[in-house]
Amino acid sequence: MLASGLCSLLILQLPGFLYGARILALFPVPSHSHYHHALPYLKNLASLGHEITSVSPYPSEEPVNNIYDIHIPEVLNSYDELLKAMTTPKSMWKSIDVTNEFVYNITKAVFNNDGVRREILRPGKAQFDLIIVDIWKYDAFYGLAAYFEAPIIGLAPCGTDWKIEEKVANPSPISYLQSPSSYFYELDTFTGRLAHFVERSISWLNWHLRYEKKHETLYKKYFPNIAERKPLSEVSPNIALVLVSQHFTLGPPRPYVPNVIEVGGMHIDQEPKDLPQELEDFIQGAGEHGVIYFSLGTNVRIKNMVKDRNRILLEVFASLPLRILWKFEDEELLDIPSNVLIRKWLPQQDILAHSKVKLFITHGGMQSTIESIHYGKPMLGLPFFYDQFGNVEHIKKQGLGLTLSYQDMTGEELKDTILQLLTEKSFETTARIAAARYRDQPMKPLETAVWWTHYVLRHKGAPHMRVAGSKLNFFTYHSLDVLGTVLLAIIVIPLILVIFVLSVCKTLRNILPRAVVKIKRKQKVR
Repeated sequence: MLASGLCSLLILQLPGFLYGARILALFPVPSHSHYHHALPYLKNLASLGHEITSVSPYPSEEPVNNIYDIHIPEVLNSYDELLKAMTTPKSMWKSIDVTNEFVYNITKAVFNNDGVRREILRPGKAQFDLIIVDIWKYDAFYGLAAYFEAPIIGLAPCGTDWKIEEKVANPSPISYLQSPSSYFYELDTFTGRLAHFVERSISWLNWHLRYEKKHETLYKKYFPNIAERKPLSEVSPNIALVLVSQHFTLGPPRPYVPNVIEVGGMHIDQEPKDLPQELEDFIQGAGEHGVIYFSLGTNVRIKNMVKDRNRILLEVFASLPLRILWKFEDEELLDIPSNVLIRKWLPQQDILAHSKVKLFITHGGMQSTIESIHYGKPMLGLPFFYDQFGNVEHIKKQGLGLTLSYQDMTGEELKDTILQLLTEKSFETTARIAAARYRDQPMKPLETAVWWTHYVLRHKGAPHMRVAGSKLNFFTYHSLDVLGTVLLAIIVIPLILVIFVLSVCKTLRNILPRAVVKIKRKQKVR
């Protein structure tokens, strides 16, 4: 804490940074993990004197100095339907379309919110020096940057995907890197690369054919004066910085342009707190066997589960010598074994930091995965949607844990997998090594995020960090115009040569017989 305070003091004393900025923070995703990933970052900025207007469905439970909440509860409507749709089999196009439509409706809901219209969009009401936004597919929000003439910092809680990378021209070869997706592909096989190419193409087409125009329409509706001068396609690439929840020890290493910065784990509390007495007593009562911590995050609900899953879980847990701490929405679940404690909310980081916790059974969300690696705990992944599949596959490949299909697993498979993770010491050893690698950083992730935020403020949006490719269209960026010209030349020039040769041959065929006849006639005359 002392080092962090000294770092913050040093930052404030740097030339060009002598004021508190007015910051607009947009986190409309109806998922606790997205906002709570950003909350320590926002609180840290607020503690340094910046004034933050936070737009989200999760207002602060207690007032926080310098943070003013604009509540947008309407974005929570139909979220359960989205989660159900995302876990229901459907065509790839339809699956991608459902998500894009949901995000588009969230964008509309934010612009239509009374608080947003009154406090942000009303002319002369507010002015901001910086906009921080959950950078997913909310392109119409980028109009706010032009409206306030303020730079944008995007937070990517699930890591970068093709859409983010396209905005900042970040290299992401699909031959070996996969965006967060509900599909996972083995890119070391031809069939995997082919399927990945098809999925990426469908995702790209769905966005550019259907939703790019919808966001352009929203932009024109809410920022008509700006839209007359600048189309959204010119405004949206002007992203100053992307803070990505990733680190080369947490997933497959990726190349980044200068204005994409890894801050995976910036939400982690560097000083875990003591557990409430009830939880501490429960854990200590496990003895030498230890405890399993089980949480499927905030988005998996009991009503969306396969009906027999709870029975399988309870039967397996009852047969284990360990105790199980289970974060679950239904504390009144029937027939709970004596070695299982269920609570609607549990202090996940503080639990994972406990020495008696031996295993984390998780849905594989990015923040949970990072926390587990930070505290060196083996994992059993039960993924449901989006980035979770890729996260748990990486966990498996790195030897940090194993994975099962929650919908299809049997009780025997679940028990055998848990026992394998607990008895094979390689998982524990690998988890400790991964934790040491991840923790070995020159600055804490939160300090890194704050430092680069101040860099953007000091240098007026830091346009010098942006690569030229962010302003190129798809065809120019990939040199398709040049390749097309070369391909055309390869096809046309030989074709011209063939036509020329054929023409010459045809001409010769017509001329030679006549020439021969003339020669013969001359010979007869002689």
